Amino acid sequence: MINNVNSVSSLSMTRGLAAIEKDRSTASSAAESAANDGGFGAVLTNVATGAVNTLKNAESMSFAGIKGTATTREVVDAVMQAQQTLQTAIAIRDKVVSAFLDVTRMQM
Repeated sequence: MINNVNSVSSLSMTRGLAAIEKDRSTASSAAESAANDGGFGAVLTNVATGAVNTLKNAESMSFAGIKGTATTREVVDAVMQAQQTLQTAIAIRDKVVSAFLDVTRMQM
């Protein structure tokens, strides 16, 4: 049973995203991008990278909780942060889709 728990990290769906840094915060990376590039696409890229990092952190903390190397509090904090990040991403997506639909309805 313990061997199965130790190999649970192989179930990670995001393991292909290992090249993404975990330490960069979304706000600071977005601010850096806006200052350096000035491009809206670069800011969105950095925000999306930060969201993926938050989700990866929650996943790894969940696995650490299963293995017993992380406390319940750490796991709950990471999962709640991931939930908030996901809800923010969904809200942004909904606003972008709504704006796109408004533009397509405009008469030329």
